[in-house]
Amino acid sequence: MSETLLVEHRPMLLRYALLQLKDTELADDAVQETLLAAWQSSASFAGKASLRTWLIGILKNKIADHWRRNSREVDLYSFDQDYSNTDEGDEGEFFTSNGLWIGCPTTWNDPEAALKQQEFWTIYEMCQNNLPPKMAKVFMLREIVGLETEEVCRETGLSDANYWVTMHRARLRLRECLEVRWFNQTNVKKENSNA
Repeated sequence: MSETLLVEHRPMLLRYALLQLKDTELADDAVQETLLAAWQSSASFAGKASLRTWLIGILKNKIADHWRRNSREVDLYSFDQDYSNTDEGDEGEFFTSNGLWIGCPTTWNDPEAALKQQEFWTIYEMCQNNLPPKMAKVFMLREIVGLETEEVCRETGLSDANYWVTMHRARLRLRECLEVRWFNQTNVKKENSNA
Protein backbone atom coordinates (compact mmCIF):
# COMPACT_ATOMS: atom_id res chain seq x y z
CA MET A 1 0.00 0.00 0.00
CA SER A 2 1.49 3.30 -1.06
CA GLU A 3 1.88 6.36 1.08
CA THR A 4 0.09 8.37 -1.62
CA LEU A 5 -2.97 6.14 -1.41
CA LEU A 6 -3.17 6.69 2.33
CA VAL A 7 -2.66 10.45 2.07
CA GLU A 8 -5.58 10.69 -0.39
CA HIS A 9 -7.88 9.80 2.51
CA ARG A 10 -6.44 12.50 4.79
CA PRO A 11 -9.12 15.18 4.12
CA MET A 12 -11.95 12.76 4.91
CA LEU A 13 -10.18 11.54 8.06
CA LEU A 14 -9.54 15.11 9.18
CA ARG A 15 -13.21 16.03 8.78
CA TYR A 16 -14.19 12.98 10.84
CA ALA A 17 -11.62 13.78 13.55
CA LEU A 18 -12.73 17.43 13.70
CA LEU A 19 -16.31 16.33 14.12
CA GLN A 20 -15.30 14.14 17.05
CA LEU A 21 -12.65 16.28 18.75
CA LYS A 22 -13.74 19.85 17.86
CA ASP A 23 -10.08 20.95 17.90
CA THR A 24 -7.99 21.40 14.76
CA GLU A 25 -4.65 20.53 16.34
CA LEU A 26 -5.96 17.44 18.14
CA ALA A 27 -7.72 16.30 14.98
CA ASP A 28 -4.59 16.79 12.89
CA ASP A 29 -2.53 14.82 15.42
CA ALA A 30 -5.05 11.98 15.45
CA VAL A 31 -5.05 11.81 11.64
CA GLN A 32 -1.24 11.83 11.50
CA GLU A 33 -1.11 9.00 14.03
CA THR A 34 -3.75 7.13 12.02
CA LEU A 35 -1.88 7.44 8.73
CA LEU A 36 1.40 6.43 10.37
CA ALA A 37 -0.21 3.39 12.01
CA ALA A 38 -1.89 2.43 8.72
CA TRP A 39 1.36 2.75 6.80
CA GLN A 40 3.28 0.73 9.39
CA SER A 41 0.68 -2.03 9.44
CA SER A 42 -0.35 -1.92 5.78
CA ALA A 43 0.82 -5.53 5.34
CA SER A 44 -1.89 -6.62 7.77
CA PHE A 45 -4.66 -4.96 5.72
CA ALA A 46 -6.51 -7.99 4.37
CA GLY A 47 -9.03 -6.08 2.28
CA LYS A 48 -12.05 -7.55 4.11
CA ALA A 49 -13.34 -3.99 4.48
CA SER A 50 -12.75 -0.97 2.28
CA LEU A 51 -9.59 1.04 2.88
CA ARG A 52 -11.75 3.95 4.06
CA THR A 53 -13.52 1.80 6.66
CA TRP A 54 -10.20 0.39 7.86
CA LEU A 55 -8.71 3.89 8.23
CA ILE A 56 -11.78 5.17 10.10
CA GLY A 57 -11.48 2.19 12.46
CA ILE A 58 -7.86 3.11 13.20
CA LEU A 59 -8.83 6.77 13.65
CA LYS A 60 -11.60 5.84 16.09
CA ASN A 61 -9.02 3.98 18.18
CA LYS A 62 -6.67 6.98 18.10
CA ILE A 63 -9.48 9.27 19.24
CA ALA A 64 -10.38 6.84 22.04
CA ASP A 65 -6.70 6.75 23.05
CA HIS A 66 -6.73 10.55 23.26
CA TRP A 67 -9.77 10.49 25.55
CA ARG A 68 -8.19 7.83 27.77
CA ARG A 69 -4.94 9.79 27.99
CA ASN A 70 -6.83 12.81 29.22
CA SER A 71 -8.63 10.52 31.70
CA ARG A 72 -11.91 12.25 31.35
CA GLU A 73 -15.09 11.22 29.70
CA VAL A 74 -16.08 13.34 26.73
CA ASP A 75 -19.71 13.17 25.72
CA LEU A 76 -19.70 15.01 22.41
CA TYR A 77 -23.29 14.34 21.47
CA SER A 78 -26.05 12.66 23.36
CA PHE A 79 -28.23 10.41 21.25
CA ASP A 80 -30.39 9.16 24.10
CA GLN A 81 -33.32 11.37 23.18
CA ASP A 82 -35.78 10.69 20.40
CA TYR A 83 -34.69 13.15 17.73
CA SER A 84 -37.79 12.76 15.59
CA ASN A 85 -39.76 15.23 17.73
CA THR A 86 -37.31 18.15 17.65
CA ASP A 87 -37.69 21.03 15.26
CA GLU A 88 -41.23 20.00 14.35
CA GLY A 89 -41.77 23.21 12.42
CA ASP A 90 -39.06 22.63 9.80
CA GLU A 91 -41.31 21.09 7.17
CA GLY A 92 -43.87 23.88 7.62
CA GLU A 93 -41.25 26.39 6.50
CA PHE A 94 -40.73 24.60 3.18
CA PHE A 95 -44.00 22.83 2.27
CA THR A 96 -47.72 23.58 2.14
CA SER A 97 -50.17 21.34 4.02
CA ASN A 98 -50.64 19.20 0.89
CA GLY A 99 -46.88 18.65 0.47
CA LEU A 100 -46.07 21.17 -2.29
CA TRP A 101 -43.08 23.49 -2.12
CA ILE A 102 -43.65 26.97 -0.69
CA GLY A 103 -41.72 28.85 -3.32
CA CYS A 104 -39.89 26.63 -5.76
CA PRO A 105 -36.20 26.02 -5.29
CA THR A 106 -34.21 28.67 -7.12
CA THR A 107 -32.27 27.72 -10.20
CA TRP A 108 -28.63 27.31 -9.35
CA ASN A 109 -26.29 28.90 -11.84
CA ASP A 110 -23.57 26.31 -12.33
CA PRO A 111 -23.29 23.93 -9.36
CA GLU A 112 -20.29 22.09 -10.80
CA ALA A 113 -18.30 25.29 -11.18
CA ALA A 114 -19.32 26.39 -7.68
CA LEU A 115 -18.03 23.17 -6.15
CA LYS A 116 -14.59 23.99 -7.48
CA GLN A 117 -14.42 27.30 -5.70
CA GLN A 118 -12.89 27.54 -2.25
CA GLU A 119 -15.32 30.25 -1.27
CA PHE A 120 -18.19 27.82 -1.81
CA TRP A 121 -16.61 25.31 0.57
CA THR A 122 -16.13 28.03 3.17
CA ILE A 123 -19.83 28.86 2.98
CA TYR A 124 -20.74 25.16 2.95
CA GLU A 125 -18.68 24.52 6.11
CA MET A 126 -20.34 27.49 7.80
CA CYS A 127 -23.78 26.13 6.84
CA GLN A 128 -22.89 22.65 8.06
CA ASN A 129 -21.46 24.04 11.32
CA ASN A 130 -24.76 25.86 11.91
CA LEU A 131 -26.70 22.59 11.84
CA PRO A 132 -27.65 21.23 15.27
CA PRO A 133 -24.76 19.02 16.49
CA LYS A 134 -26.65 15.72 16.23
CA MET A 135 -27.84 16.53 12.74
CA ALA A 136 -24.38 17.65 11.61
CA LYS A 137 -22.77 14.47 12.88
CA VAL A 138 -25.28 12.19 11.17
CA PHE A 139 -25.04 14.12 7.88
CA MET A 140 -21.25 14.20 7.92
CA LEU A 141 -20.87 10.51 8.75
CA ARG A 142 -23.09 9.61 5.80
CA GLU A 143 -22.31 12.18 3.13
CA ILE A 144 -18.75 13.29 3.88
CA VAL A 145 -17.18 10.25 5.54
CA GLY A 146 -19.25 7.87 3.41
CA LEU A 147 -20.44 5.42 6.04
CA GLU A 148 -23.39 3.23 5.12
CA THR A 149 -26.76 3.91 6.75
CA GLU A 150 -26.44 0.95 9.11
CA GLU A 151 -22.98 2.12 10.22
CA VAL A 152 -24.25 5.66 10.89
CA CYS A 153 -27.17 4.30 12.93
CA ARG A 154 -24.82 2.08 14.91
CA GLU A 155 -22.32 4.93 15.47
CA THR A 156 -24.98 7.42 16.59
CA GLY A 157 -27.50 5.14 18.25
CA LEU A 158 -30.32 6.37 16.02
CA SER A 159 -33.13 4.15 14.83
CA ASP A 160 -33.54 3.74 11.09
CA ALA A 161 -36.59 6.03 11.07
CA ASN A 162 -34.81 8.76 13.07
CA TYR A 163 -31.82 8.51 10.72
CA TRP A 164 -33.97 9.26 7.67
CA VAL A 165 -35.78 12.13 9.41
CA THR A 166 -32.46 13.60 10.49
CA MET A 167 -30.95 13.34 6.99
CA HIS A 168 -34.07 14.89 5.45
CA ARG A 169 -33.94 17.85 7.82
CA ALA A 170 -30.19 18.29 7.38
CA ARG A 171 -30.56 18.42 3.60
CA LEU A 172 -33.41 20.95 3.86
CA ARG A 173 -31.40 23.21 6.14
CA LEU A 174 -28.23 22.96 4.06
CA ARG A 175 -30.20 23.69 0.89
CA GLU A 176 -31.79 26.76 2.44
CA CYS A 177 -28.51 28.04 3.85
CA LEU A 178 -26.63 27.51 0.57
CA GLU A 179 -29.36 29.23 -1.43
CA VAL A 180 -29.32 32.26 0.86
CA ARG A 181 -25.57 32.52 1.44
CA TRP A 182 -24.13 31.26 -1.84
CA PHE A 183 -26.35 30.72 -4.85
CA ASN A 184 -28.57 33.78 -4.43
CA GLN A 185 -25.51 35.86 -3.58
CA THR A 186 -23.96 34.77 -6.88
CA ASN A 187 -27.07 36.03 -8.71
CA VAL A 188 -26.94 39.33 -6.78
CA LYS A 189 -23.22 39.78 -7.61
CA LYS A 190 -23.88 39.17 -11.33
CA GLU A 191 -26.83 41.59 -11.38
CA ASN A 192 -24.76 44.27 -9.65
CA SER A 193 -21.84 43.83 -12.07
CA ASN A 194 -24.18 44.09 -15.10
CA ALA A 195 -25.76 47.32 -13.83
